[in-house]
Amino acid sequence: MASDLTQITFDHMQEVLRKLFLKYGFAPGKADLLAKIHSESTLDGVNSHGINRVPLFITYVEKGYIDINAEAEKVESFGSIERWDGQLGPGIINAIKCTDRAVELAKTHGMGLVALRNTNHWMRGGTYGWHAADQGCISIMFTNTQPNMPPWGGKESRLGNNPFIVSIPREEGHVVLDMAISQFAFGKINDYRLKGKKLPFPGGYDDKDQLSTDPEKILLKERGLPIGYWKGSALSMILDMLATLLSAGNSTSKISGKDREVGISQVYLCISQELFHDKGLQERLLQEIIDYTHDVEPINEGDKVYYPGERTLQTRTKNKKEGMPVSHEVWTKVIELAS
Repeated sequence: MASDLTQITFDHMQEVLRKLFLKYGFAPGKADLLAKIHSESTLDGVNSHGINRVPLFITYVEKGYIDINAEAEKVESFGSIERWDGQLGPGIINAIKCTDRAVELAKTHGMGLVALRNTNHWMRGGTYGWHAADQGCISIMFTNTQPNMPPWGGKESRLGNNPFIVSIPREEGHVVLDMAISQFAFGKINDYRLKGKKLPFPGGYDDKDQLSTDPEKILLKERGLPIGYWKGSALSMILDMLATLLSAGNSTSKISGKDREVGISQVYLCISQELFHDKGLQERLLQEIIDYTHDVEPINEGDKVYYPGERTLQTRTKNKKEGMPVSHEVWTKVIELAS
């Protein structure tokens, strides 16, 4: 059954969340950053990895899975490549810190890579793509996760949905790809559940090993469908390998042996756009690709083709003006936690 939606302004959400994080012992600067990032994700329409994640995040804090005082620290350096240890600190705090460091390395060397181990869920991965693009860097980022997809042809989950992000700075609006290697991120599947809706396409397997559009049935055993079937299965495994090897951290296999999804491995790769000294040309080349893609007849009358990140910008503008639609059930829980 669908939860009613309530409209919340960005400033109000940020204020409530700041109060909540302060209540649970976060230092003021960290509380501000956590409130900002969760609110921005919700502003962009990604409630599944914004406001909807807050109650679970607090549960992890209460149970001690997240060390609220810990931050990522550099443990090894190889010129423009560094390894960092997240020390089980808050995923958002660690991710912003490592994104900024990868940007700093890119500004110095042209390209910078930070591989992070022992961190926690970074919430919306696209946040860090937008953050790098705002600082003039192309970025490629990914993370491994707990196992929640069967390898192609298998019955039990052995692969993570391993979110993958690519961002490209652009004056008219950054290009930002933010995708899970599962057809739908599980936070998104839960978002459909909260709204009482079916998925528009099959997103995972039910308890009878059949593909399903029913979020309740998929969430029962958390067996997602890889994008591109066998191709997504292979891509998920490769991203897990890279994140594990580069960070010397936990693989999905090791994460599966933990009580919760903690101690994950991530990669932040940034390339300084300033390196090429031809910003005008880059803008024209991007626009050429966007115009060519936009100029296609839609299958359904009234539809439109979008570049990655375009609808996010539209949603952001709309929600700034009208307020952010939020599940009443989730918002009530957040208010209770903050009180």
